[in-house]
Amino acid sequence: MKSKSFIDEIKWRGMIHDVMPGFENFIKDKVKSAYIGFDPTSNSLHIGHLVPIMLLAHFQRSGHRPIALVGGATGMIGDPSGKSSERNLLDEETINTNQKHIKEQLSHFLDFDKSKENSALLLNNLEWMKGLTFLDFIRDVGKHMTVNYMMAKDSVKNRISNDEAEGMSFTEFSYQLVQGYDFLYLHKNFQCSIQMGGSDQWGNITSGTELIRRIDNGKGYALTCPLITKSDGSKFGKTQEGNIWLDAHKTSVYKFYQYWLNTSDEDAEKYIKIFTFLSENEIKGLILEHKNTPHLRTLQKALSKEITSIVHSDDAYKNALKASNILYSENFMKDIEVLDESIFLEIFEGVPQYEIQLSLIKNGIDMISALSDKTNFLKSNSEARRALKENSISVNKIKVDESYMIDTKDLISNKYIILSKGKKNTYIIKVI
Repeated sequence: MKSKSFIDEIKWRGMIHDVMPGFENFIKDKVKSAYIGFDPTSNSLHIGHLVPIMLLAHFQRSGHRPIALVGGATGMIGDPSGKSSERNLLDEETINTNQKHIKEQLSHFLDFDKSKENSALLLNNLEWMKGLTFLDFIRDVGKHMTVNYMMAKDSVKNRISNDEAEGMSFTEFSYQLVQGYDFLYLHKNFQCSIQMGGSDQWGNITSGTELIRRIDNGKGYALTCPLITKSDGSKFGKTQEGNIWLDAHKTSVYKFYQYWLNTSDEDAEKYIKIFTFLSENEIKGLILEHKNTPHLRTLQKALSKEITSIVHSDDAYKNALKASNILYSENFMKDIEVLDESIFLEIFEGVPQYEIQLSLIKNGIDMISALSDKTNFLKSNSEARRALKENSISVNKIKVDESYMIDTKDLISNKYIILSKGKKNTYIIKVI
């Protein structure tokens, strides 16, 4: 059953960058299919994938069929869009393993129930590409696309115009043709006439619409969403440690939750529209509430709750909230001592841990060793020393300097010591 118009829904959320003329009229009648490609370069998607995922989710919620296409074949090539160099290529076994994990993560957003008319599909382009010979491809596909057309794409021009010695390989040059063939294949075999993606994919997508026109005498449509940026100029979805992953084994639920909780006011107002399913009226109410009492961080709390619950679960969110409240409690030691070990471990699941012998604790451990030499929480002794000089290190929520010695007085439940670097980084020493 269709709800709000797909275009209207994503428009107020700020999720449209470019859209091909006639798109809105095309999807008004009957169930239509749209696809977005995902590269299986890891066994987990990361939050940089969330915008296209949300596009597919809104598409399905408006009554249409979303198709998530795992780029098993294109993952063996590499997409030059937005890249300055080629990436590592994957073998088929790794791609298949990654695909399983990706479907599991997508199922938190998309309904794969086959009994429904608009059931989501997960496909892998390796299924139709691996049996296609090079001669077949250049005869049946390549002849329909001119080099002039392919050279005009920004993704190609930007790479070729760079002064890099390695330049751009033929493999990556051909990427847009391979992706275009995907669109053509899905149009012929799955009645899919829409491809969506990030704004950097416009050139690749329109190559597909051109192939559909020239080979299949059909009409394809393109829609792209903006690339997400942060107001402070730093890269969205990245921390000092790297990507924020959707897999809890790669990014703990607590760290995932904290990433959204620490969003700036300006970004939170934008992100809550893009990364949640809250209605327009609900979000307007939250924005107004936040502006009246900004110190309560209403937007950040709502954003982190919604996205953590979707990606992980309600229970996972509650545990992350519990951990956050304890860590920022004014009565930290009192609050945490009442927890039994199982709850303690549940709250701090995914937080980096290191085991240290009790005898060493009894003798006392200096802070440099506790942060780096004995634990590798920080990359080097110099980094640990710098953090201590900046007064950013705490032991069980109490600020310490380089002269502090950790010993048995610091043990929580006779077993744990919590170290913190600033507000965002937490580490656990487990005494054995």
